[in-house]
Amino acid sequence: MADSPTLELDSPTEQDVAPAEAQQPPPKPAKRDAFTELLAPKPKHPKHGDPSTSKHTPTTSKRRAIGGPRDGLGVYIAKPETFPSNVVVYYDDDFVVIHDMFPKATLHLLLLPRDPQKTRLHPFEAFEDADFLAQVKRETQKLRKLAAGELRRIHGKYSAQDKERQEALNVEPPLEELPPGRNWEQEIMCGIHAHPSMNHLHVHVISVDRFSDRLKHRKHYNSFSTPFFVKIDDFPLAPDDVRRHPDEQGYLRRDFVCWRCGKQFGNKFAELKLHLKEEFDAWRKL
Repeated sequence: MADSPTLELDSPTEQDVAPAEAQQPPPKPAKRDAFTELLAPKPKHPKHGDPSTSKHTPTTSKRRAIGGPRDGLGVYIAKPETFPSNVVVYYDDDFVVIHDMFPKATLHLLLLPRDPQKTRLHPFEAFEDADFLAQVKRETQKLRKLAAGELRRIHGKYSAQDKERQEALNVEPPLEELPPGRNWEQEIMCGIHAHPSMNHLHVHVISVDRFSDRLKHRKHYNSFSTPFFVKIDDFPLAPDDVRRHPDEQGYLRRDFVCWRCGKQFGNKFAELKLHLKEEFDAWRKL
């Protein structure tokens, strides 16, 4: 509104969230409207640790160790009503949606299941439950549509494909039906990291642009630009799917490749960042 010496994003990173103690709980809010709340600006939070300072947990796990900053998402799952609307986008009995504290794109949300039997499992394990996986997929699709509307609000005025729709918004009297405009849903990625950065199960719902001042190094970029990022629609995974073994595949050690044009940048992250700005400007003008 959430990834180490072995190059896994499995310790708290800048895409994690702050513990409840870092917030001043406001009075319990009224029932929330997710479409309105997504318009709220993202807050600033204190940073957590860097992934290069801690060891990884296994790709498949039983219940993972409790305590410490890796449990930072737990407070949102337990008491979402205590957070303001610019932190928690919406919640119900089954899910909480929050803004990623350190977004790696212009829109970056986290979907947090609240099922106590699943929330501390690795996604590869949790999604073996077909009923639970179906529930998560349905909620992810709901959130994708919501995120697409917010992406249109942010970038639609720059987009050639949205020009007719933007102009129609100002027509008097208002049109009964707006032109469809750009398909912003296709600009949203939904998935998990093969080595999650936090103990609690979370699904990233993130725009494709990778344009953010919080995208600072190789792991940040490759975690969303290689098969280390496993799309939610690809589940359930086959037992022999190579993405179950990201260390062996070396996804996070790969050379940089532009997500949009495929240009190779080797190890030159500074050059990649300059190129990503160019690609971002071109992408939102489509």
